[in-house]
Amino acid sequence: MVHRVLFWSGFGVAVRFWQLGLEMRPLFNRGSLWAWPLFAGVGGSFGYWLQGVDERQTATLEERKQIILEKRARKTGRDAEKSQA
Repeated sequence: MVHRVLFWSGFGVAVRFWQLGLEMRPLFNRGSLWAWPLFAGVGGSFGYWLQGVDERQTATLEERKQIILEKRARKTGRDAEKSQA
């Protein structure tokens, strides 16, 4: 999980580089140094949120997969009983 948060923090910093490059402004201006941690924090927060979304979706998919497998097993059992009768 930490690696995703670090990745998205780096992504936030990269977005700041891109923004300043598009604006043709110096990368490390004394008056705007506060924006670097802000962009890293926003990116890291997004990564943390995205990790939670991924975990919830994976759990939901696994639960649905188990339900489908149980239904298939019950159907196979019913079909086997019908063929024996």
